[in-house]
Amino acid sequence: MPVELVKLPDVGEGVAEAEIVEWHVALGETVREDQILAAVMTDKATVEIPSPRAGVVVELGAELGTRLAVGSPLVGISFGEDAQGAGQIAQHDAPTRTDEAPVDPKIRPPIEVDRHRAPRSDNERRGEGRLAPVRPIASPGIRARAREAGVDLRLVTGSGPAGRITPDDLIDHVRGRSKASVSASIAQDNDAIEPIKIIGLRRRIAERMAEATRRVAHFSYVEEIDVTALEDLRQQLNARFAGSRPKLTILPFVVAALVRAVRNFPQVNGTYDDDNEVVMRHSAVHVGVATQTAPGLMVPVLFHAEARDLWGCAGEIKRLATAARDGTALPKELSGSTITITSLGDLGGIATTPVVNRPEVAIIGVNRMMIRPVWQDGRFVPRRMMNLSSSFDHRIIDGYEAAQFIRRIKELLEAPALLLVGS
Repeated sequence: MPVELVKLPDVGEGVAEAEIVEWHVALGETVREDQILAAVMTDKATVEIPSPRAGVVVELGAELGTRLAVGSPLVGISFGEDAQGAGQIAQHDAPTRTDEAPVDPKIRPPIEVDRHRAPRSDNERRGEGRLAPVRPIASPGIRARAREAGVDLRLVTGSGPAGRITPDDLIDHVRGRSKASVSASIAQDNDAIEPIKIIGLRRRIAERMAEATRRVAHFSYVEEIDVTALEDLRQQLNARFAGSRPKLTILPFVVAALVRAVRNFPQVNGTYDDDNEVVMRHSAVHVGVATQTAPGLMVPVLFHAEARDLWGCAGEIKRLATAARDGTALPKELSGSTITITSLGDLGGIATTPVVNRPEVAIIGVNRMMIRPVWQDGRFVPRRMMNLSSSFDHRIIDGYEAAQFIRRIKELLEAPALLLVGS
């Protein structure tokens, strides 16, 4: 019975290893040629690995979160006349699928609670509801519905081929659950502990944040800015060019002010190689734009911001954010920044302490705009105010330099007409 080992391919960019972040197949599953087997993550991108042939999965190389070297076995695929039988054996012998994080035997496994109906009864836990020793067979759709309903599929009897759980099986199970012991079981259910393995992008973020806070001498500086005139100008420009140019948000103005300020403070637009104790000052301004995505924070790069006008920045920022969120951003678009801007939009709070995106030496944090009373010409007047909360690497940037740099940005944002002047 021939078996082909699918190995982790060389995904380019000088990558020597990759992390398994998602299995698309299970042991015993029949796959077709070019069907996606797994997704792996490198330092720069997530790559999907297709099957080179049709057959049955008889071996999975490692658990989720495992880092494999290029050339390591990833999946074993049986093909030929006996492939289906091999798949049934593999499925029967496998106690769990490898996309489930291992559970510490000292920790009580989580008891899944139906948030919309009733928790499992004591009878289900002790008697006929005894957990099955193998992973239940069900489609991804059924698994999603079970998670939503708080049903542990190991308690459901499948009526389909080979015990596969059908939609009717799930519905019958939910309807038949006893409601008599709901109150008695709630206290036990509340003691559940769910171990969640940190993998993929979240692991990368954790590693980078830990490394940055360990190696960078952070300090933060907060400045208040009157953006009343800027907001008036922004709204006028959007009304004037509606439909013909990209819509302007606050970020293109911050980028434009940043580019101007860097001319006077080039040390802020630098990267620090602390291993070799060398600071690289960049003439080009490549702005990282911190973007929240479903898997976690990503920082696509607005390259050559110094060569773009407000609308050029606005269009590229929107394109990059969309690409980051839908997973289509290219690896080269996610690295190479020289300074970063981070903003939480309306959730921006009054002040923050952002973490420097190492090896950069500065990050500019944009906080929420709000109308505040400001003392002006002997009386309080309503003004639209916004704080910039920025952090710097104190090994390279002194507090006085940081204050001067932010003050220059403040001057430009409070007189936004200057940002439309070419010089």
